[in-house]
Amino acid sequence: MADPQTYRPAAGTIPTQPGVYKFRDPERRVIYVGKAKNLRARLSNYFQDVTQLHPRTRQMVFHASSVEWTVVASEVEALQLEYTWIKKFDPRYNVKYRDDKTYPSLAVSVRERFPRAFFYRGPRRRGVRYFGPYSHAWAVRETLDLLTRVFPMRTCSAGVLHRHETLGRPCLLGYIDKCAAPCVGRVSEEEHRQIVDGLVSFMSGRTDAVTRSLTRDMEKAAEELDFERAARLRDDLHAIHKVMEQQAVVLGDGTDADLIGICSDELEASVQIFQVREGRIRAQRGWVVEKAGDQATDTGPVPEGEQDPALPALVQNFLLQFYGDAIERAAAEAQEDEELIERRGVDHESHEQHARTHVIPREILVPVLPTDTEDIRAWLSERRGAAVDLRVPQRGDKRALADTVENNAREALKQHKLRRIGDLTARSAALQDIQDALEMDAAPLRIECTDISHIQGTDVVASLVVFEDGAPKKADYRRYRIKEAAGEGHSNDVASIAEVTRRRFLRYTKDKLAVPEAEEFDGSTFSDERVEEMSTDHRRFAYAPQLFIVDGGAPQVNAAQDVLDELGVHDVVLIGLAKRLEEVWLPGEEEPLILPRQSQGLYLLQHIRDEAHRFAITYHRQQRSKRMRHSQLDSIPGLGASRRSALVQHFGSVARLKKASVEDIAEVKGFGPVLAEKVWRALHPESAARDGAAS
Repeated sequence: MADPQTYRPAAGTIPTQPGVYKFRDPERRVIYVGKAKNLRARLSNYFQDVTQLHPRTRQMVFHASSVEWTVVASEVEALQLEYTWIKKFDPRYNVKYRDDKTYPSLAVSVRERFPRAFFYRGPRRRGVRYFGPYSHAWAVRETLDLLTRVFPMRTCSAGVLHRHETLGRPCLLGYIDKCAAPCVGRVSEEEHRQIVDGLVSFMSGRTDAVTRSLTRDMEKAAEELDFERAARLRDDLHAIHKVMEQQAVVLGDGTDADLIGICSDELEASVQIFQVREGRIRAQRGWVVEKAGDQATDTGPVPEGEQDPALPALVQNFLLQFYGDAIERAAAEAQEDEELIERRGVDHESHEQHARTHVIPREILVPVLPTDTEDIRAWLSERRGAAVDLRVPQRGDKRALADTVENNAREALKQHKLRRIGDLTARSAALQDIQDALEMDAAPLRIECTDISHIQGTDVVASLVVFEDGAPKKADYRRYRIKEAAGEGHSNDVASIAEVTRRRFLRYTKDKLAVPEAEEFDGSTFSDERVEEMSTDHRRFAYAPQLFIVDGGAPQVNAAQDVLDELGVHDVVLIGLAKRLEEVWLPGEEEPLILPRQSQGLYLLQHIRDEAHRFAITYHRQQRSKRMRHSQLDSIPGLGASRRSALVQHFGSVARLKKASVEDIAEVKGFGPVLAEKVWRALHPESAARDGAAS
């Protein structure tokens, strides 16, 4: 690896104009392409103190051995050149939204002598038209089954076609009129091509002509008393309507729009797009990509309710790649459809323009505006050949649908992580990665992680989650109310981590000394280390973890190590996982350990940390809600915590307590008439004031 300072351009040699730059490795391969409004300002960021760079950016600048740039006249030209170079060089460190191999499509082989309609999943090929993608394979097959009633085109493979041409008799689909049987000459090549053109036209969105034709033929057959044919046409019309209704109307004004949703964490981003045409969702696609380059930030996890600072760059990168690729595909398909265009008597340029406007709709709705909004809008409008409205929806149906798309992106990212953790091979690889990185004697089959949650020092709680064999063991989860670290409106996270570590491993040492006949652990055996827990079996901790993770950096991990030393626990490996850059901190070390970004071990550590955070947040909200329920009773003299709890438990809520009379309150255990009246007056200050004025 080369030191970035060895190939840093001399001071003052980088121009200040807009342009595009390339980083190359020692073999002269392009490994990263980026654009900038000001090349000097942008490139200078790569040659700052490397400890301030994002880990993936740091890896890139050490992997590179040279940097070069090209000056262009405008920022829009820079966008186009950046997209062109990413397509040409396929750089390793750029985010790339590959063609999705997950979703199946309906394909039509338009270049064959007798075109075939078939289910397809995979990369796109020349000479084939694709419709979709669909969310499920059964949806493709059901659509194809319904459409062949109306458009009885060939669906069999080439081998089946040749065999029945030799036999001189059609297959079963030919006998039941779900194929026009071109193999035996029942229809000519031109007649079969007309059937294919009808299906392609229908799937392209031109449905009105088909439904009008079927309705007209059905009514004519009924008038001629040909009821058998009328019934068959009625069934065909029903099949067409069923295909059209598979995508429900989501925008009542018949809008053509693309809605984009993004959910990201520190390492990856999930992108979903819903393509709405004539008010209906015609396609849905999704990607999960690793954040890189300008999309990789070193700001750590995003607090709940706040925007990821990398989101504008992610949106911009997606718009460039997705619509750039889509326009290229549309142009290629228009070129391949020349025969179809000639038969319809349509001008080639008009057909290509129609394809462009279908690929890039009039409205593109995004979660946030891209980094260079006006440049991206101009770039999209130029390729569409008409104006593009690029904006963030604020209210109404479009805002609701945008929220749905974002929820899909969030769920896709969650499922992506769960698939990785749920795969036994991946879990084994992750544990092996952790063992190698931490130089452990054996793989950490039991891992525990703790996290602290509070709001400005109030309701401070902690969680402890347990993973065995790389999977969560929720029966052993624990949650704690922090006592020593909170006070005076602030929280000391270091002291909180120390307290949780002490309580957990003090429990472990006492459990080791406990005899088998001892009373089972119920969370309150040791009153001075009381633990609020979520456990399905109330078992003791059977053994210590091989790996204990604390949420935080060097201060937190050193505080936890002091506790382990104090308790004489020497058989547990301790690390801290800092959210900012996913750094792994070891006790007593001045520099963190950086795991490779593609390491399965890093994904597992991140998943465990996120689970601890989720569990802590859930408990914190419960505690805060409980405190708020009791807040109206806090100021009553002589009413302690136990009596407040007794009141709420007896009546079920403060709202029901307010409806109770003094006599009802006095019935609660520990309450007399005097205290009951104090409680009633505190809950009914207006009535108490009137009584005082009357006396």
